[in-house]
Amino acid sequence: MNFRRKKREKLDITLISMIDVLFVLLLFFMVSTTFNRNTEVNIKLPEAAGADAEEHPKMVTLTIDADGSYYLQGDDGLPHELVNQNINTLKQELHKLAEHSGQLPFIINADGKTPHQSVISALEAAGDAGFSHITFAAQHSKTGK
Repeated sequence: MNFRRKKREKLDITLISMIDVLFVLLLFFMVSTTFNRNTEVNIKLPEAAGADAEEHPKMVTLTIDADGSYYLQGDDGLPHELVNQNINTLKQELHKLAEHSGQLPFIINADGKTPHQSVISALEAAGDAGFSHITFAAQHSKTGK
């Protein structure tokens, strides 16, 4: 009888292949991650002389760019373009907002070159939705604020 134990081979874990796998996973997650992009609407407000606006902690803001496209301010404070630029879509969104925040100030930020019809349609839609404190944003003519 042979009672001698067989010599075991040393087990060796190769780290290079594991590092390669981790590197590929890292690249995959970096490429597939979506980053928050701050959306901005470039508008040039018309100038007007008058008192400075009151600061409210919460308000509903509708931005209209020079092309007449509507953007509603989201919960994150950034303007989000409507699904389509139909006035009925704007009315539906404003009715949804008015249910929760109908007493909040409603501010219309319209570019100086916005078609007048777009501003009037937005004003009418806000009034129909139930907003009663509707104001327009403008730059102060002396300071440009």
